[in-house]
Amino acid sequence: MIEHRKSMTLLALAALLASVEAGTPLLGAPPCPDGFGVHTYPHPQECNSFFLCENGTLTLEYCENGLLYDGRGSVHNHCNYYWAVNCEDRKAELIPISHPGCEFAFGLYPSSDECSTHYIKCTFGYPAEEQCDAGLVYDEKSHTCVWPDQLIPLCNPEEVVGFKCPKKIPKNSPAAKFWPYPRFPVPGDCGRLITCVNGQPRLLTCGDHKLFDSVTLTCLDSKELPHCAK
Repeated sequence: MIEHRKSMTLLALAALLASVEAGTPLLGAPPCPDGFGVHTYPHPQECNSFFLCENGTLTLEYCENGLLYDGRGSVHNHCNYYWAVNCEDRKAELIPISHPGCEFAFGLYPSSDECSTHYIKCTFGYPAEEQCDAGLVYDEKSHTCVWPDQLIPLCNPEEVVGFKCPKKIPKNSPAAKFWPYPRFPVPGDCGRLITCVNGQPRLLTCGDHKLFDSVTLTCLDSKELPHCAK
């Protein structure tokens, strides 16, 4: 019943929208469904805009170029990248502005046509180069950084990680204990390890307050490896 009242309240705003600028309080509009705190609600017809209630004050907001509203976005002003939003029956208007290096004012783009550990993040039309975590490469399809073996043949995991997985491992070696995903230490780096997946290397991190023991090939508390903590 409460959700039904909220929907009816928001639908009643449709007649007020045409003459209202973004961020302007809607005079004469129905009250906010929630009178306290910050709450957002989808526009019933448009995916580019939404309703914002701040402590009982209702305003109509618009997403920046390249962004849409889904109630979960946090890229900018409650909006999310358009490719991450399911508008369902709401209309989405996407007009590229083509700033130098940016198709949309907000977006993520590959830094080159080749395998790359970097990508471009556009904010208000300004491109900035961002770096994937060590051992990862940028995937244009998922808009995320992934393992290089997930982008074969575009990427060569051995070149990205700097390690070639051995085809055979001695049965009594520490690495064999973790078969079919044998582990190996990274020379001079106690915080990371290399594991082989289907014959391709992946660079992993032990995590907070953990370091990799090159003898047992396991991640231990940093206090247990004082020579690494230095």
